[in-house]
Amino acid sequence: MKKIVSIALFAALALSATAKEKAKKEEGFVFTTVKENPITSIKNQNRSSTCWSFSGAAFLESELLRKGKGTYDLSEMYIVHHTMEDRAERYVRLHSESSFGPGGSFYDVMYCLKNYGLEPQEAMTGLHYGDSLPVHNELDAVMKGYLDAIAKSTLKKLTPVWKRGFDAVVSNYLGARPEYFNYNGKKYDAKAFARELELNTDDYVSLTSFTHHPFYTQFALEIQDNWRNGESYNLPLDEFMAVIDNAVNNGYTVAWGSDVSETGFTRNGIAVVPEEIKTTDLSGSDMARWTGLTKEEKNKELTAKPRPEKEINQRMRQEGFDNWETTDDHGMLIYGIAKDQNGKDYYMVKNSWGTDNKYKGTWYASKAFVKYKTINIMVHKSALPKEIADKLGIKL
Repeated sequence: MKKIVSIALFAALALSATAKEKAKKEEGFVFTTVKENPITSIKNQNRSSTCWSFSGAAFLESELLRKGKGTYDLSEMYIVHHTMEDRAERYVRLHSESSFGPGGSFYDVMYCLKNYGLEPQEAMTGLHYGDSLPVHNELDAVMKGYLDAIAKSTLKKLTPVWKRGFDAVVSNYLGARPEYFNYNGKKYDAKAFARELELNTDDYVSLTSFTHHPFYTQFALEIQDNWRNGESYNLPLDEFMAVIDNAVNNGYTVAWGSDVSETGFTRNGIAVVPEEIKTTDLSGSDMARWTGLTKEEKNKELTAKPRPEKEINQRMRQEGFDNWETTDDHGMLIYGIAKDQNGKDYYMVKNSWGTDNKYKGTWYASKAFVKYKTINIMVHKSALPKEIADKLGIKL
């Protein structure tokens, strides 16, 4: 009898230890996938400011999967090469009175698709200088220096040669754009390749949500990298979020431009808008420990596990944009919905920072974060709820 009791006690202790260990492991975020749409492999933009091209290409690749066209790996640097040339021409034409930088927008990706076509990664890798991943620090400096020498000069007349010089700079770093290439046993140029993909740029819309322009109209977002003045439809915040939910739940991915400079956006796959921790919330802990933490330590504490988040509204969102707190930082791809261990919804986000993080290249962004920090999104127009498309005058 004593032996049976001892065995039972040992089993109970073992189960208790197992439960405690499981609870300890689950102190952080524990996600369960609710809806996941197909994406291509995670890429790594490395040391380049070309997230807009990586996320735009990722969006098009997912669209090709959705349309049953198969798996493609599109060349981000083909898009970058064309975009930098166009942006350089504008910068010089306006005597440097416009922005020039390595950044861009989803509109640049669609502009390239429509006007120049696309190329597969194998035709133009952009890795022309010995590195296995993009490293553009030197390229960015050389491009800007070259252009400033011309655009800010006192020259009375320009020769057409400067454009060839700029193209040579970019081509030396990224490689020249091939006029023709072979893909799956067939010869293409970039436009012929794009035609075969059957992606109609008129089917895609950009949307945002700000009050400094009327709702249900279009306007060009006032951000430096929207240098082509691409327009976005303006929606009230609740309808804006409804578009994202409707898109993901119906099999569409969403190109997502966001501010990622906030405390709640971590390098390890979490994007939240946590309420500040008050010392009274730290029952059983040493108050001095919390108040003595560095900013970095506080940020880590705030994002270590699910916590109450700020309630985001249209006014807060607008104030963040108006006072330069919400900035145009990064492009990514929303492709799914998950829940944490408390039942709260998060968007599953494909990033372009490689797979060396907790979730192998995926980020989990809370709805509060997306409400607060999104600059704009791009979706296929068929992803819009019909009542919202009707308000915008978009025919589905």
